[in-house]
Amino acid sequence: MNIKKIIDVILKTLDDAKALDVIVFEVSKLTSISDYMIIASGRSSRQVNSMAEKVVEAAKENGLKPLGTEGKKEGDWVLVDLGDIIVHIMHPDTREYYQLEKLWSAETLEAEQAENN
Repeated sequence: MNIKKIIDVILKTLDDAKALDVIVFEVSKLTSISDYMIIASGRSSRQVNSMAEKVVEAAKENGLKPLGTEGKKEGDWVLVDLGDIIVHIMHPDTREYYQLEKLWSAETLEAEQAENN
């Protein structure tokens, strides 16, 4: 399955699980660890964990073996590593604190490139 189809499956899974403020970033020019990052929020630790489990299940059902998950014990921020795609599912307070959108935005890339020139 190609990466765009996998992203569509993940986005549908998150939508079905009532994820909030879902954003997809192409980060291949910023890092070598992944090509895409998906960031989503859940209303509670229970919902965050549930969404992460559903993403893992959907990936497996579509022939993709997740490389790992982190943060399920705490439940404020769960990371699902699918190799070319990393999914961050966060409680809104945690998301606001860490501001991953700002870290992975196109503006960040442009600023870094300007500094290097």
